[in-house]
Amino acid sequence: MVAIALLSEFGAENADDLDLSGAWKLSLLSELAIGTTAVIESLELPGEIQHHLMHMGFVPEARVVVVRRAPAGDPTVYSIDGFEVALRRDTAKAIRVREYDALSARQA
Repeated sequence: MVAIALLSEFGAENADDLDLSGAWKLSLLSELAIGTTAVIESLELPGEIQHHLMHMGFVPEARVVVVRRAPAGDPTVYSIDGFEVALRRDTAKAIRVREYDALSARQA
C-alpha cells in the first residue's frame, strides 16, 4: 500500500522507475565490515537492554566504528563515544544504522 502511494506520488509506474540515489541505505550493525563507520538510526531491543546500551552511547545519530571481531566471528567490538563495546551478533542485528558520509558531515 505504501509503495503504491509512493509510486503515484512521484509519477512512477513501477519501483524501478524511482531514483533513490539520495536516500539513506539502512543496514544492520551486525552486517558491517571491520573498519566501517556508520550512524545509528534505531534500536529495536527489549527495554532494559536498549536502555543499558543507550547509556553507553548507542543513541540515534551517534557514530559507531566496527573495530574487530573475535576469532570465531562473535562477539564484535564497536567503538562509540570513546568506548569500545563488544556486542553479540544477536544484539547487533537489532540496531539499524546508515552509512556515515564524512563529506556531508564536514559541510554541515
